[in-house]
Amino acid sequence: MAILEKIRVKFGVFISVIIALALLSFIIDPNTLDSAMNAMSSKYDVGSIAGKGVSYTEYQQEVDRVTTINEILTGTSAQNEELQLQIRNTAWQEFVDRLMFVPSAKDAGIKVGESELVSLMTEENVSPVLAQNSVFMDETGAFSQDALNSFIQQVKLDETGRLATYWNYLQNTVHNQQYYLKYGALFAASNMPNALQLKEDVAFNNTTADVDYFMVYYPVAQDTTVTVSSKEIESYYKNHKEFFKQTPNRDVEYVVFEITPSAEDIEKTSADMDKAYAEFATTDNMKSFLLKNSDQAYSEYWYKEGELRLVNSSLDEQIFGGEKVSSIVRSGNTFYAAREMDSKKLADSVFVKHILLQDANAAHTADSLVTVLNKGGNFSNLVAAYSTDQSSAADGELGSIGWMTQTYMIPGFESVIEAPVGKPFVLNTQFGSHVVLVTEKTAPVLKKQIAILEKETIASKETINDYYSQANTFSILAGDTYEGYVKAVDSTKVYSHRLSITEATDTYGSISNAKEITRWAFDAKKAGKASNIITVDNKYFFVAALTGIHEDEYAPVSDVAESIRQRIYSEKVQAKTLAEVTAKIEGKSTIEAAAEVFSAPIDNNEALSFAATTVDPAIIGAASVAPEGSVYGPVAGSLGVYVLNVSNKQVGTFYTEEDAKNLATQKAQYLSQLVIPVMSQENEVVDNRARFY
Repeated sequence: MAILEKIRVKFGVFISVIIALALLSFIIDPNTLDSAMNAMSSKYDVGSIAGKGVSYTEYQQEVDRVTTINEILTGTSAQNEELQLQIRNTAWQEFVDRLMFVPSAKDAGIKVGESELVSLMTEENVSPVLAQNSVFMDETGAFSQDALNSFIQQVKLDETGRLATYWNYLQNTVHNQQYYLKYGALFAASNMPNALQLKEDVAFNNTTADVDYFMVYYPVAQDTTVTVSSKEIESYYKNHKEFFKQTPNRDVEYVVFEITPSAEDIEKTSADMDKAYAEFATTDNMKSFLLKNSDQAYSEYWYKEGELRLVNSSLDEQIFGGEKVSSIVRSGNTFYAAREMDSKKLADSVFVKHILLQDANAAHTADSLVTVLNKGGNFSNLVAAYSTDQSSAADGELGSIGWMTQTYMIPGFESVIEAPVGKPFVLNTQFGSHVVLVTEKTAPVLKKQIAILEKETIASKETINDYYSQANTFSILAGDTYEGYVKAVDSTKVYSHRLSITEATDTYGSISNAKEITRWAFDAKKAGKASNIITVDNKYFFVAALTGIHEDEYAPVSDVAESIRQRIYSEKVQAKTLAEVTAKIEGKSTIEAAAEVFSAPIDNNEALSFAATTVDPAIIGAASVAPEGSVYGPVAGSLGVYVLNVSNKQVGTFYTEEDAKNLATQKAQYLSQLVIPVMSQENEVVDNRARFY
């Protein structure tokens, strides 16, 4: 187990949870996959890649493997929702790499052989995956082949198999990243601009012109002379069907009954707070008291003025205003009181060095090293000779962990805040025995240890039953049909929400963790059904109705007809406006004469660059081709049509060939972001994980 602890300590001692290593710019975003492909896989698969289904069982096995790796790195099995999502995304990435990306790279002629992989494990050609891993660094922060070799030997000796799991993960990541590096290099090399293209880019971007122009706006009011037929809508749909791809979704309506404490509940909590307050102000056993009476346990944290505002501003003002015990204050449905337990002048930050000992004689060795240091021994030399942690070197000196604060602290090191500067001492933590030396401190400030009595008002059983009764009344009125739901809304006057959801939806308005409603909607066989009561977080009662089911790969024309009609209408209005302006300016030889027809003001843009990004592209395009000294247009813009007069075109030298090359590189980098989405579309990647998580 010592090597496992070493991994955790070597990860900067302050452990950053690294679930997956970045694979260039090609890391998969599940949302991108979800929007790019929509075909449905087997009901019991979390997805499919290149025609191969990924079952829930095999996916969960991969999730368990990544979870084990995380536990090795962090030393804890604790997981919040964000970390669980990272783990699941990393597990999915493994399937995407194995089933799609690596095979596609091989099809492109890319290979990563065994000898190449071996070379990526050596100092001369080490992979960034290993070179940037602090487990394999020496005291200078450089990659150490000896450290890697030692780790591999420990893998062989580890009977738990956990180190082997981590090592296999690293090797697989090295393998996959090499394919990404090679594919990225191949893609980048294929985007080399030729000399003629660069020359044209330089000339275009160096050109400026003085432009006078006016605009005739498209009509705001509906033009009843412009009509769009059903035949035109159907034709547009047929010719642009790819625009209407959709993710399977459901249309739902729902009502929600939020469980909030009643006035009686709040009054009872206030009375309980009053009852506990007297003992809170005088007790000698605060930890035990808070454990029994408060929603917040006792904390050893030292607050400085202003920090208590994060709990409640009134508490901060009272305690740092001189009160030993605050009055009871209320914030929303929560009651607070604070009591000063101790006060000291303490530093905010301390700079810490350590020697980590993990063998059977660690405690004895630690005492001996303290004696040596007190006699003038060199700390760095002792670190090099004895410490298991050979990577911490925050200031370039071996053994330096760096600056610590109360919120940036190794578990077990809390006492360093009050430790004297320059006096070594021994600390025992979950990692082993440490010889600790504090070398610097920030200026001390007044801090206080504060006990906080907190009571949040919780809805009583009677209150919950009252809200459930309301929801139940609604549910009974609704029956199990949408028609009944509508009648229940009308009868009870409860507000009904509307929402279009996908299988990934778990938030309804401001209410999260509501995936159960989504599951109900997607399990329903047909639209027009109403749900029973669905409880969310024991805080909300939902009753939902399913009004629409959309399973098709493409939205039906009936669903998108209105948006198509608006688009065709806009195009017709644009064409009509162009025709009208063209007719009215015919024969006008000056921009002033043309503008007078419409009583339109003339705008001027001096030295307009053809590379400008803050001007309507219609003006740039027209100015680039318009002859000098004559009326040109009209041309369609975003808000109306433009008529221009271009004069004084000039070619400068401010835009160089180097600028053109940089722009080409930026374009290539942008295009590289599309590699995985396009590859995923070609391989028919379907991500149905939202169905299960």
